[in-house]
Amino acid sequence: MRRYWYRRILIMIVVFCIAVGGGYYLIDSKKQMFRQEVSADTSDETMVIPGGMPIGIYLETKGVMVLGTDEITGMDGMKHEPSAHKVKAGDYITGINHKSIKDKSELIEAVKMLDSDEVILDIHRKDEEIEVKTQAVKFDADEYKLGIWVRDNAQGLGTVTFLDAKSRFGALGHGIHDIDTNELLNISTGTLYTTSIKDIQKGEGGSPGGMEGIIIYNNYNVLGSITRNSEAGIFGTIDRIDALFSDQTPVYIARKEDIKEGPATIRCAAEGKVKEYEVEITGVDLNASEINKGIILKVTDKELLNVTGGIVQGMSGSPILQDGKIIGAVTHVFVNNPTKGYGIFIENMLEQ
Repeated sequence: MRRYWYRRILIMIVVFCIAVGGGYYLIDSKKQMFRQEVSADTSDETMVIPGGMPIGIYLETKGVMVLGTDEITGMDGMKHEPSAHKVKAGDYITGINHKSIKDKSELIEAVKMLDSDEVILDIHRKDEEIEVKTQAVKFDADEYKLGIWVRDNAQGLGTVTFLDAKSRFGALGHGIHDIDTNELLNISTGTLYTTSIKDIQKGEGGSPGGMEGIIIYNNYNVLGSITRNSEAGIFGTIDRIDALFSDQTPVYIARKEDIKEGPATIRCAAEGKVKEYEVEITGVDLNASEINKGIILKVTDKELLNVTGGIVQGMSGSPILQDGKIIGAVTHVFVNNPTKGYGIFIENMLEQ
């Protein structure tokens, strides 16, 4: 009888230990799962929200960009080109006579205030800061000219590629270059605006075509700010996420090594709203000489071909997806065959 009593006590102790230990393990396991879910929802850097929406772009240069030089007829009736061979296309004027210059209006005002033809320009050239001495030409009793063509801003239309967990966006997949010098614009600031597609010119052999959008540059239409212009695209932050991203479902990022030739899709708003269109990846170059030409693709979707003829200007930045993951963005079109184009690896954009 006593032996059975001890056995019952031992069984009760074992059951208690299993129940408490098992309960603790279950609770701890649930905690670990919860931590992983929270981590995945809030800070997983392998996921982004894909874009495909058109955006209006406004950039201001860091200083005033030099486009070229020109002759001036002075008060003496002679022609002068005082800045020739001193400033170069692609230079940025950041100061005049050691006074800081931010934009074209400040440069014009500084030239108006000259009381001597001796001028020192602070120039940003490539990665150097240099001083250039030139002479202003008096063409009126109280006015001088430098004989320099300049620009201090750029505007355009493109497509947003992704949004990350910190409200940072990437777009275009290639840099914005000056239309005259083809130099990558060195920007001080930029703004992203809402836009809508007004018309599309279909691409044909020898003519890439393009999207035409309506952009109203006012505070009501501001979406966010642009902080970087690089060969891999433009980058910044979105303030009005809901105004741009109606669908905020994130997707995983594909490594460039995982991309394969075959079916894929691109997201764009060629027909007024964001849709996915079928394309085929025909080449993957992991060692491409240009950062934004690692993917070669061909548009196969009949609906998109009917609307655009293939890839057109304004579609740069359209996300490319394969097997449910984002692999890159459309960047360039083959001029002689608008059904084909290049793309950039999403990894290359995220590195920026």
